[in-house]
Amino acid sequence: MAKIIFYEEKNFQGRHHECSADGSEMHSHFSRCNSIKVESGSWVAYEKSHYAGYQYVLIKGDYPDFQKWAGFNDRIGSCRMVPPYQGNYKMKIFARSDFLGQNMELSEDCPDLSERFHARDISSLNVAEGYWVLHEHPSYRGRQYFLQPGEYRRFSDWGSSSSTFGSLRRFSELH
Repeated sequence: MAKIIFYEEKNFQGRHHECSADGSEMHSHFSRCNSIKVESGSWVAYEKSHYAGYQYVLIKGDYPDFQKWAGFNDRIGSCRMVPPYQGNYKMKIFARSDFLGQNMELSEDCPDLSERFHARDISSLNVAEGYWVLHEHPSYRGRQYFLQPGEYRRFSDWGSSSSTFGSLRRFSELH
């Protein structure tokens, strides 16, 4: 059973809310979030309700303030549990929308997309197997985008406002 606890104040203080399942609207439980404990499972927390806004991938552990989970602010509006996965990893990235242009298939982490893909623009992708995290900057830094199996015809499909990315990693590598 997965479990995550959101706290209004830093260092696990103040009002808190526990989750053991997806929550599409968290604002009724707390007005801000300054610390999180992931007691079990893996999660993606979203800045806004209904799985929108900044995304934060969280694995088991303590996050005493929002900078510890690479937070841009103290807002968490929704969360999703990431199901356990033990299979293979495979995805194909494309430079242009609708699966057009330069492309490359990946089954391993890529700490610097511009070095390997010879471009930083990824406008569409197809996740065939596994869960992945796409990062705004090389070396797994910056905004995070959680990708589950499926087709993403344009970068807005995974919640981004830009097609520029720096690195990509298999979700299992985060554990």
